[in-house]
Amino acid sequence: MLVSLLAFLLVIGICVVIHEAGHYLAAVWRDVQVHEFAFGMGPRLCSKRRNGVLWAIRAFPIGGFVRLEGMEDEPLPDDEPDPARAFPIKRAWERFVIIAGGPFANIALAWLLTSLLLASYGVLDLKSPVVGALMEGYPAAKMGAVPGDRVISINGHEINEWGDIRSTLAKIEEDGVEVVISRGGERVTLTGEVPYNEEGKARLWGVQPTRVRYSPGKALISGLAYCWRMSVEILNSLWMMVTGRLQAEVAGPVGIAVMAGNYAREGFWTFMMFLSVINLNLGLMNLLPLPALDGGRLVFLLGEMVFRRKFPEVWENRIHIAGFALLLALIAFVTWKDIARLIG
Repeated sequence: MLVSLLAFLLVIGICVVIHEAGHYLAAVWRDVQVHEFAFGMGPRLCSKRRNGVLWAIRAFPIGGFVRLEGMEDEPLPDDEPDPARAFPIKRAWERFVIIAGGPFANIALAWLLTSLLLASYGVLDLKSPVVGALMEGYPAAKMGAVPGDRVISINGHEINEWGDIRSTLAKIEEDGVEVVISRGGERVTLTGEVPYNEEGKARLWGVQPTRVRYSPGKALISGLAYCWRMSVEILNSLWMMVTGRLQAEVAGPVGIAVMAGNYAREGFWTFMMFLSVINLNLGLMNLLPLPALDGGRLVFLLGEMVFRRKFPEVWENRIHIAGFALLLALIAFVTWKDIARLIG
């Protein structure tokens, strides 16, 4: 439980700080006055003012915000407002960049984390039939296989790709196998039994593929391509859920905490991949054109840029407030489902 809680706080902390940093940096770039950068919601636990900005940690570590000059928030006694640098007087495209900065910062972090994983930890090579690691207690280790062996054939069936090992073993009816491998340029024949595994529903030889690390340049390109494919899958799955073609469970804070703890226990790089996926999801969800989300605000700004006039501010605020209330209700419902699922 403690591991899950700490992992959850770390994930939420990184996601929120990166998101608000995106808003903050965009605001600084467009010369908008920033009064406060806060992590968390509710009463302030600690704060420090530096260069006119109040850096604060608040009581509830869910969310955060960047308070800009000219927004609806109540000014603090020690704020020094500069109306000439207010958010509302900036051009529509500048406000668009500031609002979009948050979700795009999360997406950028997902890309960088994925690229770092590809360059530092690598990915499993599922093309070459080369043994990367042996699973303790399985037939491959007992037969004398070692990492670096290249599988040439199994019971006379030629092996060209990693997937051929499993598919060939699935065709074999007897337990006894003869595996020809290439080791140091020489052919070696390994013999032994690979019994049918009832739990795995297959004959498990007990080998894992090699791990390939990318160069920094290739890692960045491949990381971007991976994030693009994952984004398409996320949005497609969301659309299928909305249209009723896909039944899926949605995780809330409790569910994310459980997952964060599980991935943290599996190791550093597994946790980093989870952090990347969470940031990508957060960035994409925030770009959805729904009230109270950044995407909903971007819709109004797009309308302003197209039609050259602002939507009435009073009505826009009412729409966002209604959307925020629905969002809170959804979070409460999903959290209740998470707890019920956890207890069950």
